[in-house]
Amino acid sequence: MALMLVNCSGCRTPLQLPPGAKSIRCAICKAVTHIAEPRGAPYPPQPSAYYGQGFQPPSAPMPNPQQYSPAPPSSHGKKKAVICGISYRYTRYELKGCLNDAKCMKYLLINKFKFPESSILMLTEEERDPLRTPTKHNMRMALFWLTQGCQAGDSLVFHYSGHGSQQRNRSGDEIDGFDETLLPLDFETQGMIVDDEINATIVRPLLPGVRLHAFIDACHSGTVLDLPFLCRLNRNGQFVWEDHRPRTGVWKGTNGGEAISISGCDDNQTSADTSALSKITSTGAMTYCFIQAIEKGFGTNYGSLLNAMRNTIRETGASSGGGPVTSLITMLLTGGSYSGGLTQEPQLTSTEPFDIHAKPFYL
Repeated sequence: MALMLVNCSGCRTPLQLPPGAKSIRCAICKAVTHIAEPRGAPYPPQPSAYYGQGFQPPSAPMPNPQQYSPAPPSSHGKKKAVICGISYRYTRYELKGCLNDAKCMKYLLINKFKFPESSILMLTEEERDPLRTPTKHNMRMALFWLTQGCQAGDSLVFHYSGHGSQQRNRSGDEIDGFDETLLPLDFETQGMIVDDEINATIVRPLLPGVRLHAFIDACHSGTVLDLPFLCRLNRNGQFVWEDHRPRTGVWKGTNGGEAISISGCDDNQTSADTSALSKITSTGAMTYCFIQAIEKGFGTNYGSLLNAMRNTIRETGASSGGGPVTSLITMLLTGGSYSGGLTQEPQLTSTEPFDIHAKPFYL
């Protein structure tokens, strides 16, 4: 069934209108665009397949809401996830491990953390549905879907494996003067997704009792969710929270919920796409180390998890010399990836400081 394209009444961003919907809220500027209903047009029986189970168009009645529910509601809330793996195949920026990362993360969420498969939205180049390819527009809509209708008790996950970069910040809300970015499949023509937008779309809407975990396996990803606090952890387990709240006073936290991000490296570091870890196939270093830490029982608390991930990367870098480090900036400068040790350090950021050795980790 064809989707209708409309421009947002506020920022003019093209929006894909679900069949039968009479209005749509923009994920970028939050403006509501009302649509005039075609005279005599019948109401379609179900929403677009892109939004899948669980999405309810803003003003469109649905004959049987349970038919689209990802899972029966429980007293502990819903579990929803967006998993995005981009290989940029047939381009000079191609990555080898991102599709593997996406598939492994989906398997982990389903089998270890009991996420219903119908509540996981996959965006990869292997998806046959053109609305599930990881273009900039589709990624924006997927992130909006993730937090739409969230309620207390919900557990939300966003996993991204692909290129990350930086661009000069003009608003004065970045300590280092740079915005961090994610690169959709069509970034060369449509541009990058900036941390300010990511924060506005999946962090600020979180209501009390809602938890979001983001796992970002990309270069320059330390503060890509723009969360107010970053944890500095040394090898002895001592930690301190850095205050990254903008000097401009702009609030980058939630609407009462909790957001925590585990990223592949610091803002000034690159993340590896390498076969040095698995010895079999290419993976993102951060995703591989996270899954290994969980499987080996180090996921009891955030301190144990982060230490285990960093130790695996240090040991691999020291013993094997690492693999290709796929910073887009490096590739643009050199025309390809280069080999070197795994020097990245996974980072932890949060909307609120907490004791990383006491706070249990769970999704």
